[in-house]
Amino acid sequence: MKTIFLAAGCFWGAQHYLKQIHGVVETETGFANGNTDNPTYKEVYTDRTGYAEAVRVVFDPVVLPLKRLVQLYFDCIEPTSVNQQGEDRGTRYRTGIYYIEPEDRLTIQEVYDDVQRGYSAPLAVEVEPIRNFFPADESHQDYLDKHPDGYCHLPQALFEYARRANG
Repeated sequence: MKTIFLAAGCFWGAQHYLKQIHGVVETETGFANGNTDNPTYKEVYTDRTGYAEAVRVVFDPVVLPLKRLVQLYFDCIEPTSVNQQGEDRGTRYRTGIYYIEPEDRLTIQEVYDDVQRGYSAPLAVEVEPIRNFFPADESHQDYLDKHPDGYCHLPQALFEYARRANG
């Protein structure tokens, strides 16, 4: 199994999208690459901690190669949007791909460069090693499963797309 951390705006919808993909075996919402220890949702919400809302994604690279996962990640974000996805605004909603293994950067960069060719504006997606990650509290885990009518910036059709995308 491999692990990567993906920031795609509000982590409720990002987690729900990512866990639909065949080959993803575990997801967890939390806060990535910030400046404090053990941040709370309320602290991160102030945009003063440096954290991005992110999802820890554990996946089987035999079933779901990293390249395909990163391609599917780009399908759920507006990659040129700075500190905003949908109506959600703030540095905590920035987009980013945070990796553990240095060799993964090459694969991530290959997909990043492919996506960039489709835009005239520069992509606003961070690509960095993961420095830290703190899980969100239980109320933020699998939020859209617990609250099917809960707020989400992602359209419902995207979840169906994710279910079929790597089948």
